[in-house]
Amino acid sequence: MSARMGIFQETLYKQFGKHSKEALFYNHALPLPGFIFLASDIYDHAVLFNKSELYQVPVVGVTVPIMWFYLLMNVITQYVCIRGVFILTTECASLTVTLVVTLRKFVSLIFSILYFQNPFTLWHWLGTLFVFIGTLMYTEVWNNLGTTKSQQQKVDKKN
Repeated sequence: MSARMGIFQETLYKQFGKHSKEALFYNHALPLPGFIFLASDIYDHAVLFNKSELYQVPVVGVTVPIMWFYLLMNVITQYVCIRGVFILTTECASLTVTLVVTLRKFVSLIFSILYFQNPFTLWHWLGTLFVFIGTLMYTEVWNNLGTTKSQQQKVDKKN
């Protein structure tokens, strides 16, 4: 679905111009009414957040429940990330955007495994292999290596 949405955005940008802020707004505003079905869960979690230990925010000096601080930091970092993705969709092909997002998710997964000291299983290694092979295939590194060697051979023959 993500790849299909990227192709759809690419088509819209060609037809109506590159408006990443507008696309970002509509992609996040239109689903908001759907959260009404989760209102009780959201309320329950807000109550749990209020019960978490207090944390003094370093620069501001305000004391808030730590779960609200974590949520705020998550929202800020996610905004920066998704804003970058929407800007990228105006400048690159949808396949490039999908590759960049996949690599970001991969780096996030590796960071999470290392930070929380989870085991790096055979499935993780297999996923790592697929991500790197896919990235190398997309960037055509192997084709460029072959081209470089053949160009070098032509130079050597001339000398």
